[in-house]
Amino acid sequence: MALADVEAPMADRCSFTSRSVQGQLTVAFEGAWTIRTVGQASRDLRKLEADGAKKAAFDLEDIDALDTAGAWVIVRTAAELKAAGVTVDFQKASDTTTTLLRTVSENHVECPPEPPAGNALVQILEHLGQETYSFCKAGRDLLNFLGYTVIVLLRSIFQPSRIRLVALISQMEQTGLNALPIVGLISFLIGIVLAYQGADQLARFGAQIYTVNLVAVGVLREMGILLTAIIVAGRSGSAFTAQIGMMKVNEEIDAMETIGLDPMDVLVMPRVIGLTLVLPLLTFYADVMGLLGGAVMATFSLDISLAQFTSQLLSVDRVSDFAAGLIKAPFFAIIISIVGCYEGLRVSRSAESVGKQTTRSVVEAIFLVIVLDALFSVLFSVIGI
Repeated sequence: MALADVEAPMADRCSFTSRSVQGQLTVAFEGAWTIRTVGQASRDLRKLEADGAKKAAFDLEDIDALDTAGAWVIVRTAAELKAAGVTVDFQKASDTTTTLLRTVSENHVECPPEPPAGNALVQILEHLGQETYSFCKAGRDLLNFLGYTVIVLLRSIFQPSRIRLVALISQMEQTGLNALPIVGLISFLIGIVLAYQGADQLARFGAQIYTVNLVAVGVLREMGILLTAIIVAGRSGSAFTAQIGMMKVNEEIDAMETIGLDPMDVLVMPRVIGLTLVLPLLTFYADVMGLLGGAVMATFSLDISLAQFTSQLLSVDRVSDFAAGLIKAPFFAIIISIVGCYEGLRVSRSAESVGKQTTRSVVEAIFLVIVLDALFSVLFSVIGI
């Protein structure tokens, strides 16, 4: 005979007894079989053995209370005995107990076994394939959004009344005017760095005057526009995603659609058009500040006066270098704004999703900007600009 008893208040305890007589196992359940009491009893029932019996009878007459947790323990015990070849019969159960046991038994779902670990190389290849598929799918979805944005932009051009001027001016102020301090400071410092590093190398050949040429080419063709685009992607692109994402979380976009407003016209177009208009101006400002930083460095460290710096700067036609950098600005602006708005519209209804999509927005925008800059560099080299 086996006995299990859970120490609990008299009104809230459960126990069971088992005995095996002439090939039949009898298990009597007593007390309140509820989630508060079945913990130890469940573990003891795991140790229950048939002792060679072919039949088992579960006596449920003395059960005072039963919930789904207790019913599941009883059903699980019966299933384990049946798996061992024992026939189980429920006896003296009330209608409520019978109904609850039947409901739990019918809705019981076995946990699927864990898949085998498999070969490490296969797992690596599988993970690589999944990431590749996700990358291609994200690229396709972003390309679809780009096409949709172009269609809405063309519609706005032919229907100027759809363009929201107040929102457009507000976005130009936030992405352009408010970005002047950080863009100017970083461009100025980059000009100093280029001048210092270039002079250090050119001094070996006695050609320090050509530091001016190095600074001009580096700032006008690459560093001015590239740094400006990266700053804007981190500053404004992330803001686009966060702003639209929070509107998605607060169901403001759903409210817009309900009253007949198109989120593309209200949210996306002002940001795309505004950033496309201001990024060339920011690039011009960054070029000026970068050259100014180079001039300050040359004046104080290389004994090159401001007049000499200006003369050397104008001695070679810099229009192609300036144009090469400025041409990239609208394309970079479109990429940054579209990625920011796209990721914002993909936010689900949680604050965690806002942070996740904002991070994705910045990473994707900077990555695409650098890829496009590399393509422009190859193109300009081929056509001789």
